[in-house]
Amino acid sequence: MNFNFADILRDTAQRHGERLALVDGDRRLTWSELDAAVDRAAQGFSAAGLVPGYRVILLLANSIDFVTSYLGILRAGLVAVPLNTGLTASEISTVVAHSGARLAVADGDLASKIQGLRTVRAGELVGDAPLLPQLDPETLAVLLYTSGTSGDPRAAMLSHRALAANVKNLSELGEDRMGPEDIVLGVLPMFHAFGLNAVLGWAVATGAALVIDQRFDSSHTLDLISKHGVTRLPLAPPALNALLARSDLRDAMRTVKVVLTGASTLDRAMADRFEQATGKFVHQGYGLTEASPGVTTTLGEHDPKPGSVGRPLPNVELRIADEQGEDVDGDDPGEIVIRGGNLFSGYWPDSVDGPDEDGWYRTGDVGYLDADGDLFLVDRLRELIIVSGFNVFPSEVEEVLVRAPGVREAAVIGVPSEETGEAVKAFVVPETGASVDTAELQEYAGTRLARFKCPVEIEVVDHLPHSVTGKVAKGQLRK
Repeated sequence: MNFNFADILRDTAQRHGERLALVDGDRRLTWSELDAAVDRAAQGFSAAGLVPGYRVILLLANSIDFVTSYLGILRAGLVAVPLNTGLTASEISTVVAHSGARLAVADGDLASKIQGLRTVRAGELVGDAPLLPQLDPETLAVLLYTSGTSGDPRAAMLSHRALAANVKNLSELGEDRMGPEDIVLGVLPMFHAFGLNAVLGWAVATGAALVIDQRFDSSHTLDLISKHGVTRLPLAPPALNALLARSDLRDAMRTVKVVLTGASTLDRAMADRFEQATGKFVHQGYGLTEASPGVTTTLGEHDPKPGSVGRPLPNVELRIADEQGEDVDGDDPGEIVIRGGNLFSGYWPDSVDGPDEDGWYRTGDVGYLDADGDLFLVDRLRELIIVSGFNVFPSEVEEVLVRAPGVREAAVIGVPSEETGEAVKAFVVPETGASVDTAELQEYAGTRLARFKCPVEIEVVDHLPHSVTGKVAKGQLRK
């Protein structure tokens, strides 16, 4: 079977050619126009001498240019490497070296962050080079960095098969699934798996119109929802919380049929307040970059349970395992283990730590299944901190802090935040005879880490608690 994820766009353009595909400020494209723009982008990449398999950095905010560049990269048989636009120049340099990228597409001020790599603006490459035949579905399509841009980089390898399987799974949901009559808000960052494939990818597969917004702003976002008659609203939990402050919320939300959240923990009390204010139930999902990203959702359930993240998507298998990998009894908690065509191919470049020989992948998250098969999340085996839906690995921040003058030891944990779901808190131990100015340390971190990774609070302590094996006992810090 030959297949390229961008073929899905071609099919949608044939079915819904003259229907609206993308809205970006004053710019609008129909599906036929988008398909033609993607062809031009793909031919431009090919004419520039890029051959299938080459990696291309995407450093763009949400825009029509992001969509045409991304799908053009895939159509040309190249590998898209979308990066968080908040990364620093040094973090981007680390990713460029790790990925072996041959080109970057960036616009405006973002281009100045890229050093030592040929950088073009979206649409700048033109040409009429023929595109090679379609790809094996197992061919690599996207590298999504999940961690370690200042420590050890970690990029999930997503194939064309995995991307397509995720949108197929979503498209097989019940009455809550997206359709061509839908108008979807595209404010979740497209460099994140949720925005890239559970919003953009799903819209491309169904022919739903996507209203693009670069960043969430409660006033501007509500105006867009009202102006365009948005029917589907995928947002991160902190955005929902911010909307609650708006007195005109219920009226602005009148056309919305589905509110869906994911990417970070949902406070059910906040979701209940949102439902009381708008009359709209907040559906929740659970996913991870390595699953492209969908695993479970409450969409399609007539009476979702409070606190549940729903049931596995169609074609996704899920079980709860103990430390030996055996199924746990009843509704005891254990590690969430998943299997499905939407899973990644391991981590770049050697496909390490991917699904096992039977196709099962250990997620590192802890949860339990109730008698009805609904999943409830309990904790993380990994110490991942999720800030506004973005992954922050404590070791990455700790490595920066311990290089600061006067710091002997550092430990980082996640703390609850109304604005971002979780935030980074650091504990630092000064070197003997030294003193640490927390404001100066925050400024030091701010020049070396993306803003969302920086500690919002730094506590200076005499010592850190350690376990018998010498590891910092972070459970005691959390207490």
